[in-house]
Parts: sequence; C-alpha cells; structure tokens
Amino acid sequence: MNSIKKKPTFVIAVTGINAIDSPGPGVAVIRAIRDCKDFETRIIGLSYESLEPGLYMHDLIDKSYQIPYPSAGTDSLWERLEYIHKKEHLQLIIPNFDAELFNFIKLENQLKLNGIATYLPDLKQLESRDKVKLLDFGKNHGFYVPEDYIIHEFKELKKAVDDFEFPMVIKGKFYDAVIVNSTDQAEKAFFKIQSKWGLPVIVQKFIKGTEINIAALGDGKGGAISIVPMRKLYITDKGKAWAGVTLHDESLIALARKFIAETRWRGGCELEIMLSPDGKPYIMEVNPRFPAWIYLTAAAGHNQPAALVKLAFGQKLEPFGEYEVGKIFIRYAWDLITDINEFHKISGSGEL
Repeated sequence: MNSIKKKPTFVIAVTGINAIDSPGPGVAVIRAIRDCKDFETRIIGLSYESLEPGLYMHDLIDKSYQIPYPSAGTDSLWERLEYIHKKEHLQLIIPNFDAELFNFIKLENQLKLNGIATYLPDLKQLESRDKVKLLDFGKNHGFYVPEDYIIHEFKELKKAVDDFEFPMVIKGKFYDAVIVNSTDQAEKAFFKIQSKWGLPVIVQKFIKGTEINIAALGDGKGGAISIVPMRKLYITDKGKAWAGVTLHDESLIALARKFIAETRWRGGCELEIMLSPDGKPYIMEVNPRFPAWIYLTAAAGHNQPAALVKLAFGQKLEPFGEYEVGKIFIRYAWDLITDINEFHKISGSGEL
C-alpha cells in the first residue's frame, strides 16, 4: 500500500497588507501563495497601521502583528521580529514595501541564523535601480530611461523647469508621482512630496506612450524564472493600475530578461515601462518587490509568489513556460466588516 506523502507546512510572514486605494502587494501575494497546492501555509501578517484591511481578512491571514516603521531602524525591527518568531516559529518573511527593504536586507544574516529565510536582492542590487540612480543605470546597461534632475533643495527646481517642457513628472524617492503642467503645479508637487518622503525629489522628463508593467522573478544568478508583462487598462488619479491585461511582446520580455541578467536580480521586481509611439521602451521605475497586481501572474499560469517561496527554501526551479495572454484583472472596492474589539486589540496589544 502506497503511503500518501504529506505536504510541507510553511510559516510565512508577509508585509504590505494595506489593501486600500493605493494597495500594497501583501494581500495579492498571500492569495497567490494560498492558491499553490504544493505546500500548506500558516500566514502571519505584518502591519504598520491598525486599519490595514489585511489585518481583518481572517480567511487569508492566520495571525497578525504590528511592526515598527522602517525609520525606527534595524534594532527595533529585529527586537519585534524576535518576539514574533518566538511565538510563531517563522520560516520565511516576504517584505513588500520599498522603504522597508533596506532594513530586512541588513537583517538577512541574522534572520538566517535564527532559521528565517528571505529571498531578496542584496544592497548593491537594491541601490543600482534606485530612482535617484536610474538614469545612470540606464546609460551603463543600455536601457532607455527618461532624463531627470535630482533635486536636493527647492531652488534647484527652477533649472529642471527651465530645461524640461511641460508636462513633467515630480516623484518621491520611495513613492508617489505627480504629472504637472505648470511651474505653480511643479512647486506645489515638490513641497507635497518633500513633506511626505523627504529629499531628494526627482523631476523626470515626461514620456508620452502606452503604460506597461512587467512582473518578474529572478533567481539571483542572472536567470529569470518568470516574466509577465501587463498593459494598464484603467489608471487611477495616483497613476495606479486599477485594471490591466496580460500581453505577449518578445521585446518587453527580452528587456526584463536583460535587466535580470545584468543585475543578477534575486526575488520579485516590477519594471514600469512607457512604450513610446516610436516603439522605444523607457524604464520609468524599477520596483524592487512584487507589484500590487501580482495575483494576475498566478491567474495567468505563472504563480510568482509561490515560486519565490520554493526558491527561498532551496528548491531548484526551471523557468516557467507560456502564460495566458488576455487575462484581465479588475480591482474593486469591498466593505470589510469587523468588530471594534478587533480594532482595539490590534491597536492596544499590536497583535490580532
């Protein structure tokens, strides 16, 4: 009689569970992992705010904990993770915010010594695609990247306004991008982004074209496990994709494959591309983690979050084959109902 092989059970902590109008990737990452039938999971949500919707999605997240903001530094983060680990016996952490990656990468060895895996780019890889360095990165590796100015103080904004034609794009060093059409709008956007994300602020030349996002997973050795391009069908006033469709374009796939090969990227990433009318693919940003629409890759046959889990635990994977073209995602709002006692619990004890 053949015995049935028991599936492994992994305890996985996931950040970025703020499924709001500008959602974090965490809930989508968890949905994709839950879809995988190759292993069982206990999902631990890591939050920064008491009203992050993922906290109350008990069908997706088994237990949640608040963690300190990235600005608190690695010591505070490790102290909190150590407490959570003693209770939950974490095996893998998947961070999903740009601003927190530096701390998690710095803690990678310490986490590993305590039996907690990560699957992240190293600091050199993280810094190479930073928005502040993106133009130089493009020049060094032969990618199309829009011209930009890195503004460290307000008086430098005038030079960018004089040199670039309107519209132009004002960006924060971590998040936010505002298209402006006048000097007055540029100044307002500068101060708004500076107050939220600090300096420097990036002023980028506007490129007209079709917005494409590419989700990719690199093996850390220059190989791409999965590459899935998506064309935005509906864009919010914050520039976020609210609907999109998978497409097949060999030039876009080759672009992402070249990026992963050049950087030897380890983990998930997203390339934000503007495809100009003359067919030039401009890299507008490289996000060093999975995008919020990552569940679309699983629906199209390339479950990138589940593949990352397998890679993190040492499994060797071959690149995915074809994915389903024409698969559409449409984001929607949903009133999640919970009890005030749950809000008080996470606010008061930092656990739910």
